[in-house]
Amino acid sequence: MNRRTADSNWTTRRLLEWTAEHLKRHGVDSPRLSSEMLLSHVLGVQRLKLYMDPDRPASELERAAFRELVERASQHEPVDYLVGQSSFFSMMFKVSPAVLVPRPSTETVVEHVIQHARRTPGFHNATIADVCTGSGAIAVALAKHMPHARVIATDLYEDALAIARENAKRHDVSDRIEFRHGNLLDALGSDRVQYLVSNPPYISDEEWDAVAPNVKDYEPVHALRSGVDGLRDLRVLIAHAREHLARPGQVVFEIAASQKKAVLALAEEADGLTNAHVLADHEGLPRVLVADAR
Repeated sequence: MNRRTADSNWTTRRLLEWTAEHLKRHGVDSPRLSSEMLLSHVLGVQRLKLYMDPDRPASELERAAFRELVERASQHEPVDYLVGQSSFFSMMFKVSPAVLVPRPSTETVVEHVIQHARRTPGFHNATIADVCTGSGAIAVALAKHMPHARVIATDLYEDALAIARENAKRHDVSDRIEFRHGNLLDALGSDRVQYLVSNPPYISDEEWDAVAPNVKDYEPVHALRSGVDGLRDLRVLIAHAREHLARPGQVVFEIAASQKKAVLALAEEADGLTNAHVLADHEGLPRVLVADAR
């Protein structure tokens, strides 16, 4: 937006059109959605409101604030961080650079647990452990949709746990989630749970170079990378899962699509796990390892 055009009558419609094209030229994912998120944030309205009043002119202060965010987004800074929140499982979660931006593929973990608990005896009043909880998206979504469940959410990083606690409060499930600080399974102590779920780090050194800049340059590296083969954390989770599973019990771990064969082999070798298989996410990619306690 140069000086000449900035001084003209910039309406909501024109701002969205210009910004979507600008972000598209800079290779930003979902440029129209990103434009809507940024403008609704600046104006303090829901995205739908943008289309209910498309000819509303933006003030000079609004344009200045919007321009700054658009330029940061064009440098691939995640829009979710710029607006401070992200949608997951039709719920809004607070996010910051201390936590990963929740992804649609992770919703497969939540969907599976909810449906499995509904149809499987012994899981109705489940205790669930969400390891590497990050923003708390999995833990909070499960607590919200499984009112009889108790959830333990763990993370190695206190700043991530602070965000997760805020999200639990936002969705009125703080009374059913216990947050614990610790590395992987260590925080569970001697507790046993019906569901052991996790979206752990799983990007390998080889795959790191191909990671998109909006992820690589801004999201917490410790929540993404997991050693040479990407299996450092999954290897621990799978090998020691049975020590924390009740009977009946089940593990539900997000993985990289490229790791299907490797994680199935790890699950087959693990003591106390059986019926290992991998679920497809919404894109049809193999992304979620499921195995039962033997």
